[in-house]
Amino acid sequence: MLDPRRIVVLAAVALLALSTGTAVASPPKSKRAPVTATAPPPPAPVALPPPKIYLFRGAMGPIFSTGMDRLEEKLTKAGFSANVYEFTICRWIGDRAISSYKESPAPIVLIGHSMGGLCSVVISEMAAKENIPISLVIAIDPAHATGDVPLNVERFINIFLSDSVLGGGDVVAVPGFRGHYASYDLKENSRVSHINIEKSDDIHRQIVEMVTQLPRIPPQTQADALPLRYLVPADTLVELWDSGVRVPVRRGDTMESIAAANRVPLWTLAQSNSLAENATLTPGQSIIVPRHLTPPDAAAAMAAPQGRR
Repeated sequence: MLDPRRIVVLAAVALLALSTGTAVASPPKSKRAPVTATAPPPPAPVALPPPKIYLFRGAMGPIFSTGMDRLEEKLTKAGFSANVYEFTICRWIGDRAISSYKESPAPIVLIGHSMGGLCSVVISEMAAKENIPISLVIAIDPAHATGDVPLNVERFINIFLSDSVLGGGDVVAVPGFRGHYASYDLKENSRVSHINIEKSDDIHRQIVEMVTQLPRIPPQTQADALPLRYLVPADTLVELWDSGVRVPVRRGDTMESIAAANRVPLWTLAQSNSLAENATLTPGQSIIVPRHLTPPDAAAAMAAPQGRR
C-alpha cells in the first residue's frame, strides 16, 4: 500500500510540472506600443468675402471729383464691387451699406474726396453704433469739418493738403483707437492741389493693390500698430503704409542701414522717430519703421497727378 504522504508529494510535483509546461507553452503577452497623441490639423483659414467698396465725390463731384470715377472703374475692372456716389446722399448710402452688411457680412471699404472724405467718416460713425467694423477708410483731402476716426475702423489713411482751403482735413483718431492709422500731408508737392489730388494714377494703383490684399493681411495686435504722421517731401513717391512697427537696433545699425533693410526712405525714419537722418543709434534702442501693406513698386511714377480729365 502506498504511503498517503508519498501520494500527496507526487501530486504536488505533477501539478508543478504541469503549470510550468503551460507557462512555457504560452507565449508572453506583447506590450502595446505607446500611442502618441497627434494634434488635429489646424482649421483651414476662413476665406473672407470680397470687400464692398463705396466711393464718394466731393462738392460739384461730376466736375471736380472725376478721379473717384476713374478709381471706381479700376476697382471694378479688378473684380470688386465698387460704386461711386455723391456726398449729398451720404446717410442714405450709409443705411444701405449697414443693411447690406447685416444681410451678408463682407468687409466694408470707404473712400472719399473732399466732402466725400467727410462722408466716409460719417458712415463709419453710423456703423459704429451698429457694432459693424469698417475694414478700410481712405480720405483724400477731406473737408476741415471731418470728424475723428471712430474705434470700429480697422485701417485709416488720410492723404491731404494741410494748407488747402477746400480740403485740408487733418483727421485724427478718437482716444483709445486701436486700428492702423497713417496720415500723409502733401502740401510740399507744388504739383498737387485739392482738385487733382484724387486723380493720381500712382495712388489709384496702390489703393487697388491694398484692397486686393486686405483679406490676406495678417492681423496685428495693438502693440504692433503704431500711428504714422508724415509731411511728405516735395516730389517724393507716396507709399501708402498703414501703420508703423518697432524695430530693435542691433550693434552696427545706422539710420541708413535700417532704412535699406526695411526698404523705406530715410526721411520716414527721421520723421517717425524725431531724429536726424544721421543720428547715432544705440543697441537696444527701438526705431519706428513704416509697415508695408504691399511691396512698393520700384518703377512706380512719382505721386504727380496726371491732370484732370
